[in-house]
Amino acid sequence: MTSCIFEGRVTHMRNKPIFHSFTYNIFMMYLNIDEIDGIFKKYLLWGTQKFSFARFRRNDHFGNKKIPLNKSIRKLVFEETGKKIDGNIYLLTNLSYFGYCFNPVSFYYCYDNNAELKVIIAEVTNTPWGETCCYVLTDNLTDFESNMKRFQPQKKMHVSPFMPMDVDYDWLFSDPCDSLKVMMGNSKDKEKFFNVSMSLNRKKITSYSLARVLIKYPFMTFKVIFGIHFQALKLWIKRCPFYIHPAKRKIEP
Repeated sequence: MTSCIFEGRVTHMRNKPIFHSFTYNIFMMYLNIDEIDGIFKKYLLWGTQKFSFARFRRNDHFGNKKIPLNKSIRKLVFEETGKKIDGNIYLLTNLSYFGYCFNPVSFYYCYDNNAELKVIIAEVTNTPWGETCCYVLTDNLTDFESNMKRFQPQKKMHVSPFMPMDVDYDWLFSDPCDSLKVMMGNSKDKEKFFNVSMSLNRKKITSYSLARVLIKYPFMTFKVIFGIHFQALKLWIKRCPFYIHPAKRKIEP
């Protein structure tokens, strides 16, 4: 597997206490983080330089901005699991487009030197608070029906004002190949009431494919943040229950 573009759809569906669903067309970059400087070197408008229209910026991603991202991720995996990642690490993410970057979630796919997927990291950012936390997923419960890796991490962070903290996560991941799938479900009292599914297809990085997605999705990250607030407005109009951030609730008199 090499660095590529993944393009497809993301769907959100909520069944309780109200019904609400939507689907957006998206694309994300899937990048070998050891090779980022070289990936876009020959492509116009893409790169790591300040004036690139589509830009990878170190400070948009996990860890100390003075430490290379690959070292930060390997250190995180070792601290959380005791495992050393000796293979490639690929990042599925939005870059900064026209100076703006936002990722509700980015995924790091960590391989050993036999090209076997060993660890997945979900780097989650909440809205509107801008807090970030990482879920290091390693001991999966294989879902034999879907042939996907299944994880049930404990929720660490208040993600949305329209989602309570006391929910159980149920996440499924396919191995990235010609296609890539992620399903992230929330349940309460063993009843699933919310699910996000992402289904993407691989596109080779070429001058044409990069130009195509930049023209088709010129303001991808602006679309993401606008979509979050637009859907939040719809939930508010539908009178979906509103949950105050736990930290804010603690300091109220």
